[in-house]
Amino acid sequence: MRISSKIAMYQIIGKTVPKCWSWLGGNSYLLPVSLAACLAGMCYIMDKILSPNQTFRGFVAEKTHVMDLLKRTAQFGESNSALIVGPRGSGKTTLVRTVLKELQELGTFDEHAILVQLDGRLHTDDRLAIKDITKQMKLEELMDDKIFMSFAENLAYLLQCLKSGHKGHSKSIIFVLEEFDLFCGHHNQTLLYNLFDIAQSAQAPICVVGVTARLDVTELLEKRVKSRFSHRQVFLFPPADKKVGFKSRLTLLEKLLLLPVTEPLEPVYVHCWNEHVLSIVANPEVRHVCKRLYDSDQSERTFRTFLAQIISKLDIDHMTLEASDFTSTFTAFFRDTMVDVLTGLSVLEICLVIAMKHQTEIYDGDPLNFEMVLQRYLKFVSQNSSAETVQRPVLLKAFEHLKSLEIITPIGKTHREIQKEYQLHRFLVTSDQVNEAVKKFPGLPTDVSQWASCSFQ
Repeated sequence: MRISSKIAMYQIIGKTVPKCWSWLGGNSYLLPVSLAACLAGMCYIMDKILSPNQTFRGFVAEKTHVMDLLKRTAQFGESNSALIVGPRGSGKTTLVRTVLKELQELGTFDEHAILVQLDGRLHTDDRLAIKDITKQMKLEELMDDKIFMSFAENLAYLLQCLKSGHKGHSKSIIFVLEEFDLFCGHHNQTLLYNLFDIAQSAQAPICVVGVTARLDVTELLEKRVKSRFSHRQVFLFPPADKKVGFKSRLTLLEKLLLLPVTEPLEPVYVHCWNEHVLSIVANPEVRHVCKRLYDSDQSERTFRTFLAQIISKLDIDHMTLEASDFTSTFTAFFRDTMVDVLTGLSVLEICLVIAMKHQTEIYDGDPLNFEMVLQRYLKFVSQNSSAETVQRPVLLKAFEHLKSLEIITPIGKTHREIQKEYQLHRFLVTSDQVNEAVKKFPGLPTDVSQWASCSFQ
């Protein structure tokens, strides 16, 4: 149907023809499009943002390592164990799902392997875990109406089934344990002990893959369990260079908002919308909001939820994205709790935070200790006659309070040989958070506010 015919149809039924702006060749003009085209485009973008089948990006070496590990277990019956460690939202579960999907697409995975998935949030004790393992391995059909009254009998039956398999003739079993650290809290870690024991001694072809966000997860294992773990760990950390990570985030923003020309959508609307998206992505205000969100939370899951809320605000009267949509959604969506913590500090403590901010900016994020912060604070006091001199023990106590609030965190283990004044710490607050807290801080002296806004001190 031609666009002119659609306009006539909308006029006949008494509806207003929705319109959107397009910038082509440097000239702005109005293009009429149908309401159905707008709704179809919005639905397509929303489905793309909230799609559960997300593509795993980056971490090529880590993905290859996990792929090789599971492939050797599935095809050759090798027994392995590994932990995938990284902050929440870094893609640990997506990595496992992607690898398993690619293995299943090879066609022989289901013939040679059985997948058992457990979650520490659901399986709160070994009894529930063993019951679900029995169900996923379809061993209930072989029980011949046996009723096991005790946990020991259930465990013995499961272990017997696992160990009865032959490496060359039985299927391999791949265990994926989400929230692995929660399994470490089970009584005596019986399940972990037996799984790692079977994997280490190669009594049956199994692979145990744990997924966790705790970096110290191996310290949670009992000695007998730790001795049977392979200590193979795969780490997924965001890029050390935040500029590279933010550039990829802008690329993802553009990819999620653009409409494909090949889809059954009106070409006029697709062209108009895509031109508008490119102008929005290039908008400095939009980039600043995305940068603040990325500095606060680098999780792709959070970013997709943020975009979904922006798209959900579009309606008949508001068909195009604006920079104000990003700003208002960020304010409502992401209330920075760290800013609330900073505004609740004393004036002395906020001064130490400002000193930490300047120290981190000048030395490009290098670790700091109490002596470095003290020297920067004393320099500020010496340059401002209105600032009061505070004794060293009081400053040290304020520094320790900031550590207890997790504004700073020690690097490595605390050694008795190192005095606490020289223990290195990492500053966990961004410059934007400090500046925002200074603006909201009630009754903050003018000298302190001006000190916070200075680039170098």
